[in-house]
Amino acid sequence: MNLPKFPTRQQVAYEWRNNGPVVTKALVAVCVAVWLVEILLRLLSPALFNEFIGSGMVMPFTLFSRPWTWFTSMFLHAPNIMHILFNMIALYSVGPELERMMGHWKYLVLYLISGFGGAVGLVVWARVTGNWMMAAYGASGALFGLFAAILVVYRRIGADINSMLVWMAVNFLLPFVVGGIAWQSHVGGFVTGGVLTWLLVAGIPALRRRSFNQRMWIYGGAVVVALVAIAMVCLISIA
Repeated sequence: MNLPKFPTRQQVAYEWRNNGPVVTKALVAVCVAVWLVEILLRLLSPALFNEFIGSGMVMPFTLFSRPWTWFTSMFLHAPNIMHILFNMIALYSVGPELERMMGHWKYLVLYLISGFGGAVGLVVWARVTGNWMMAAYGASGALFGLFAAILVVYRRIGADINSMLVWMAVNFLLPFVVGGIAWQSHVGGFVTGGVLTWLLVAGIPALRRRSFNQRMWIYGGAVVVALVAIAMVCLISIA
């Protein structure tokens, strides 16, 4: 039996130079590796498994006292094959195209900021409902940011978006069919990714002549500041 081989340094360098999906593959590899650790911990020590998940998931009430959880929660998934499989298929369906168009680092920044937007979406919903102890984990917030990003880009260049709209509709409706899915994170990530991408491709007229790198720094920083401000306002209101 031929086992899959890890890519060599030369292969990775070649893909990097030619805008291959290096970052997308790395994100998939990290998510799957973390999921395998979860499975192993669940088999060997359920208590350790609960601690591992509990310390990494994001909760609105503890977002600022445990700020790393917006990041760690993006790489955790439920210990069943469907959650990780569905998310990784979704990531690989849009990630390579966006990475090719945006470049590796800017694509990664979009992914991470969208994930943060998903966490802030939970905070906003907690403020509305008063349920501050809700929790979530998974790559879905970031993924929905990518969905919004490619929708904005495709509309901008006049590409056919019908199949993309169907895929997004399925993903948006899934939480209401399956249950137990943090749709608030989906909405937060989608809005964040869509706004950031719209700013990058259109945005303020005075900044359109800036390089793509400069615009990512300016708009990405502004979106992060806005998200932090929204979360702070929501959390201060319960103090």
